[in-house]
Amino acid sequence: MKRDFEAPGRSPVFAREAAVATSHPLATSAALEVLQAGGNAVDAAIAASAVQAVVEPQMTGIGGDCFAIVTEPDGRMAGFNGSGGAPAGISTDYLAARGIEELTPTSPHSVTVPGAVRAWETLLKAHGTRSFETLFKRAIDYAENGFPVAPRVQHDWKDSVDRVSGSAAAKATYLPGGKAPDVGQIMKFPRLAETLKAIATGGADAFYTGPIADDIVSTLQELGAVMTREDLAACHTTAVSPVMRDYRGFTIAELPPNGQGVIALVILGILERFDLESLDPLGPERLHLEMEASRIGYAVRDKFVTDPGYMDICHTNLIAEDYLDQLAAMIDPYKKLAELPGTSLAPQTDTVYLTVVDKNGLSISFINSIFNSFGSGILAPESGVLLHNRGAVFHAKPGHANTIAGGKRPMHTIIPAMALKDGAPWLSFGVMGGHYQACGHAHLISNIIDYGMDVQMAIDFPRMFFDLDTHVLEAEKMIPQSTLDGLIAKGHEVRRATGAIGGSQAIMIDKANHTLIAGSDPRKDGHAAGY
Repeated sequence: MKRDFEAPGRSPVFAREAAVATSHPLATSAALEVLQAGGNAVDAAIAASAVQAVVEPQMTGIGGDCFAIVTEPDGRMAGFNGSGGAPAGISTDYLAARGIEELTPTSPHSVTVPGAVRAWETLLKAHGTRSFETLFKRAIDYAENGFPVAPRVQHDWKDSVDRVSGSAAAKATYLPGGKAPDVGQIMKFPRLAETLKAIATGGADAFYTGPIADDIVSTLQELGAVMTREDLAACHTTAVSPVMRDYRGFTIAELPPNGQGVIALVILGILERFDLESLDPLGPERLHLEMEASRIGYAVRDKFVTDPGYMDICHTNLIAEDYLDQLAAMIDPYKKLAELPGTSLAPQTDTVYLTVVDKNGLSISFINSIFNSFGSGILAPESGVLLHNRGAVFHAKPGHANTIAGGKRPMHTIIPAMALKDGAPWLSFGVMGGHYQACGHAHLISNIIDYGMDVQMAIDFPRMFFDLDTHVLEAEKMIPQSTLDGLIAKGHEVRRATGAIGGSQAIMIDKANHTLIAGSDPRKDGHAAGY
C-alpha cells in the first residue's frame, strides 16, 4: 500500500546513521542528543525513558516495571525482565482474612515491587556506555525547572482526576489548583528531581534502600499493605531468552512469561493459517479473523500465562504447530464463535514504548509502565515516586494461574518485540495499550507483511479490540460503518471505541539500502527522528 498524500498523515522518517521513536517529543530529543554525543542505543533508551518518567506521569515512571530486548547487528538477542514481584508477606489467606475478594486498581495491595530502576541499571551494565548521571540530565532538568504539558498527556491527565485525588500527596502534586493542568502549562516535580539526582549518583541501590525505599514502604504500610524494605532490596532483573516463531518467512521475537508476548505469537500463528493477503485490510472478513484469533489467544493467556515458576506448562507448547492447528480450527470465517472453549484450550503436549537503533546497528525494543493511568494513584510524598498497580491483574482467590502469592510476578501486558529477516535484525517494534498489546503486535506485523504497509502507515492504520469481559468489539472511528455492519452480520456485537486504541513505535532496518525507517503513533504526542 502507498500513502495518499492528499489525506492526513505523515511519512516515516528515513535516516542513515541512527533513529529513535518515542511517544513524547522531549524524550525523542533526549535520545537523539545522547546518540549524537556518542552514546549507543541502550544509553539513548534510558535517557528517553527517564524523561518520560517525568513528562508522561500518567503512563510511566520510576515506580513501575520495565522489559527490553537488545539486539546485536548479527541478530543475537538479550532479553531483560524488569518486573517486580508481590510482597513476600502477601497471600490469599491474608486477603481473605481481611475480606478482600478483588485487587482493585487503587488498592495498596495492587502495588508490586517496582522493577524499572533496577532494570535500567542492569541494561546499562550489560550494554550501555554512559552513566545515570549523564543520562538523567534532561529528566532532572524537566522535573526541577519544569516542562510544558503535551496535548495527549493532558487528555489522559484530565480523565484521571479521580485516580490522583485519593492520595493527598498525589493531589497536591498532580492537580495544581485542584484540577488537571492545561495544555502547555508548566509542571514541576521537585521531589522527583531530588530522587532522580540520588539515583544518578548512587545507582539503583539509592532507590531500593535508604530514604527513598523507606518513603515507599512507609507510605504503603500506612495504607495497610505488607510491602517491606526487604521486598524492595531483593528486587532483581532477570535475563531471559526471547521466544520466537516465524510468520510468513519473518522471525518474530517476544519475551517469555510472565509477559503476554507469547500470545502475540499465538495470534499470528492462528492468522497464518488464513489467506489474509487476499482480504481487504479494513474489511469485515480480515477483522473478523483477527478478532476471533485474538479472543482465542487471550483465553489461552488467561488460562496459562503467569510467573513461569507457577505455570502448568512450558510456554513453548503454546506455539507448537499442532496446538495452533487446533486453535485455528475453532474459527468459522463466516460467524463468531459463540462460546470460547475451556478445557480444550489445553495444549496437547497507561505504558510507554520506545525503540532506538544506533550507528553501529545495536537496537533496543524498550517498554516501561505503571499499568493504569497514574498507576495506583499512590504517591510516596517525600520521594515523589508514583507507584504502579501491576498487582491489580492478580486474582485474590485461589485456583487461577495468576492467583497472588508472596514473591510471585504478576502476568504482564507490556511486551517489547523484535523481528528478524533472514536471521538479521529487521524491525524493532512495540504497541502500547494495556491488554491490547498482544493483539496490537499481530495487527502491526500483519499490516506490514500481509499488506505491504510502511512502518508509519502500519502504525496509523485503524484498530479494533474487544472488551475482555463482554467480548463486545470496539472500533476506532476510522473503521467504516460498512465494516461494522459486516461484523454484526457475522454475529459480533460492535460499538465505537471511546478513544484511540493504544500507541506504537517502530524502526525498520533496511540492510539493502543501509537506511533506518522509523514511525511513531499519531495517537500520542511523540515522533520519530534520526540522522
